[in-house]
Amino acid sequence: MIGRIIKLLSNDYTIKAGNQNYTCKARGKFRNLKQTPLVGDYVEFDEKNHYILEIKPRKNILPRPPVSNVDTSYLITSLKEPDFSSALLDKLILISEYNHINPVIVFTKQDLLTKEEKEKIKPILKYYQNLGYKVFLNNQITEIEQTFKDKFCVFTGQSGAGKSTLINKIDPSLNLQTNEISKALNRGKHTTRHTEALELAGGLVADTPGFSALDLSNLTKEDIRDNFTEFNNFECKYRDCIHVKEDGCLVKEKVKKGEILQSRYENYLSFLQDKKV
Repeated sequence: MIGRIIKLLSNDYTIKAGNQNYTCKARGKFRNLKQTPLVGDYVEFDEKNHYILEIKPRKNILPRPPVSNVDTSYLITSLKEPDFSSALLDKLILISEYNHINPVIVFTKQDLLTKEEKEKIKPILKYYQNLGYKVFLNNQITEIEQTFKDKFCVFTGQSGAGKSTLINKIDPSLNLQTNEISKALNRGKHTTRHTEALELAGGLVADTPGFSALDLSNLTKEDIRDNFTEFNNFECKYRDCIHVKEDGCLVKEKVKKGEILQSRYENYLSFLQDKKV
């Protein structure tokens, strides 16, 4: 039988197949193969003897807690307290794009902005929308809910940005306290390990507190360039243009003209700093 792992508690895996859940162990062969089944994995399992037999190919893996086959990342981005960080947002978008995960941006705490601050942030929100990303304010609950169906999702963003608050608005029955989502979905005391994807609005959601702490050391400068999606719309003079020092670089021209957001380009340059460009 084929199913999907939705929970790992110690060495017990909960597998959802159809409308039924099964508790299984991993066969010893996975240890020999140096493989570990993860929450999010599609697996073949023996429902009678309660063993996982095979892990199906994964499209991606995210760490802390390790989860696989993520469809959508919800980038919970505070506009105030903590202040908006374009660098963190662009980093999370970059990591999502690199891992073939669809980023959805949810801006929170807009009610704390002054009238002037709201006007200043409007073109930034519009820019990300024009890139093709779904962009919501956290009071657009109905619209956000509609994006979960049949998707395996992760929530990530700054501490205090309002992840638990947003989940509670979508499903009040979960009644998560502040910071509780991380505790509920990633318990790691001694040998007991608990990672679980919660059912939410017709989909599954896991919290990945380590997502925002990921570094970019495993990405090449080309990986970083190619996953700033708007850069791909312009054909520079040189095919391998990195958009930093090259003459006749169309991307740099578009930044000067305001067609590429200045903060996006500056964040791009900062991500390249240790890549010896």
